[in-house]
Amino acid sequence: MVGRYDAVGPEAEFQPGSRGRVLRNRLGIKSVRELEREESEGLLATTQRTIDETRVDQRFTAGDVRQIHQRWLGEIYEWAGEYRGVNIAKGAFTFAAAAQVPRLMQEFERGPLGEYSPCRFDTMVGQATALAIVHAELILIHPFRDGNGRCARLLAMLMGLQAGLPALDFGGIRGAKKRDYIAAVHAALSRDYAPMIEVFRAVIARTLRSVAKTSSE
Repeated sequence: MVGRYDAVGPEAEFQPGSRGRVLRNRLGIKSVRELEREESEGLLATTQRTIDETRVDQRFTAGDVRQIHQRWLGEIYEWAGEYRGVNIAKGAFTFAAAAQVPRLMQEFERGPLGEYSPCRFDTMVGQATALAIVHAELILIHPFRDGNGRCARLLAMLMGLQAGLPALDFGGIRGAKKRDYIAAVHAALSRDYAPMIEVFRAVIARTLRSVAKTSSE
């Protein structure tokens, strides 16, 4: 939807009749709110299905990331699960060039995914480090036309479950914390993962507090 990215190329098409506010979609949806609802419902279903199918000892691959995206958005967008063929930017920040995405995803699979999954770390520092590096690198590649952040958060949740954590609660990343998150993404561009590690330490701590509070009620 408009406002998420600036883009040029064949995938930068909007649904006719949406006044340039909604990406072209299989369902013919022209309303931002209706499309957001379809995406949210699809993500919930995909999250549950993927959790049920993910093994504790599973080493994630680039193909797994594509499958998650396709399962989630395949009924909505023709390009779901396919690497983008369009260059995208958010504000002044430009993500990896589209032509480099296949190579970068191969390196991502051999590098962070291979090193940190299956995620079996038993300390908060180890867990936060693994999740932060994988998350930051996937966000920097931004392999898909849309839905990258939510796909990356779902991957982090799956890795967290492998490490014995509850389903991660990302609800605290808003306001000033959202600005900290964006700064952490920018820092990761130069392999400075410390800010993103702090983001995930906070996410894990929030998740554990929430679970403990629910258990005590």
